[in-house]
Amino acid sequence: MEIQELNALSPLRAFDQSLNGGLGKGNLGVLVSRHGIGKTACLVHLSTDKLFRNEHVIHVSFSGNVEHVINWYKEVFRQISDGRSLSDAATVYNSLLSNRVVMNFSQENVSVDKVLSSLETLIRQGSFEADAVMFDGYKLTVASEDDVRKIKQFALDMRLEVWFSVSPVRPDVIFDENGVPSTIMKYKELIDVLIGLKYNESMDKVIMTLVKNHDILDPLPMRVSLDPKTMLITN
Repeated sequence: MEIQELNALSPLRAFDQSLNGGLGKGNLGVLVSRHGIGKTACLVHLSTDKLFRNEHVIHVSFSGNVEHVINWYKEVFRQISDGRSLSDAATVYNSLLSNRVVMNFSQENVSVDKVLSSLETLIRQGSFEADAVMFDGYKLTVASEDDVRKIKQFALDMRLEVWFSVSPVRPDVIFDENGVPSTIMKYKELIDVLIGLKYNESMDKVIMTLVKNHDILDPLPMRVSLDPKTMLITN
């Protein structure tokens, strides 16, 4: 199977259709849930799909474990290529790496200004024309509104998508029926796409609910879910 055919068959096409075409440049997308639901794998799957489409991605990890992120990329690619019998998978994977950069920061020790400055330096001076930035493990629920506005402006200025994977920090957070913590809603005006993830035991799936789709704040089930075994997006 060739990459073009793989792209056409990917469940990410149904994901994009749920968003009426995708997140879009200059916008912020958030995947949110309790801990351990599969947000990092989901974020990596979104990123890998972009790499398959020859887009450039910067994966910014705030977990302090870059090797863990790199291993997720290897595993997600393996799951995709094994399931579809991709031609010359090893060569394809190595070619994708030139379109991906993984960076690591500590949210507690490095300011948002410094993070964004480093990203801009990579894009402008490093000639890495990024299409998307993945903020993995960023503590959005305790970030200042000013910091979130800076990230939003950065996405607009640099004309790229920014995706977050978010779990709440406080143990006493209240979650709604879609897996969305109350602490995220204070940023709802700055978030363009908000997706809640919640495990449904009877269905044995992680249900993805589109809580906000640009100007529409009306929770709707998406056309995809997460496979709890692989943590990949599936139809």
